[in-house]
Amino acid sequence: MVTIGVYGFAVESFLERLRHADVRLLLDVRQRRGVRGPEYAWANARRLQSALAEARIAYEHHFELAPTTELRRLQYAEDDRQGVGKRSRRELAVAYTRRYTAEILDRADLTPIVAAPPGGGSAALLCVERDPEACHRSLIAQRLVERHHVTMEHLLPL
Repeated sequence: MVTIGVYGFAVESFLERLRHADVRLLLDVRQRRGVRGPEYAWANARRLQSALAEARIAYEHHFELAPTTELRRLQYAEDDRQGVGKRSRRELAVAYTRRYTAEILDRADLTPIVAAPPGGGSAALLCVERDPEACHRSLIAQRLVERHHVTMEHLLPL
């Protein structure tokens, strides 16, 4: 299993990284499936799903694993306190991590996530941030490794 963000990729390089990792299923764990700015318009839900379909990669939205608006605001407040933007964040706030784990992750059934993707291959957790440590997908990945003994790789732009 792998994780991947949007930032730092163009659609072609994003799909190439997925192909290289033999990803057959993309698991979108975003609450809002849009990305601001023309550079990342390809990652908005409809366009992304269309590009994935052409690449023969299945798509699932796992809204139940997305942080709530309240949790995102908690992270944004910490970003503001530290003077970092969402695209330059390097780590998650301790309070955010604690609450996301208690409110979302501890209640989630991750069994469907670890099921084999269609046609073999691998599955990818998708969110926006470039660095997994700056994104809740790293918390999901860590839980999958610890409790489901999944091997995990974080795909980054080259």
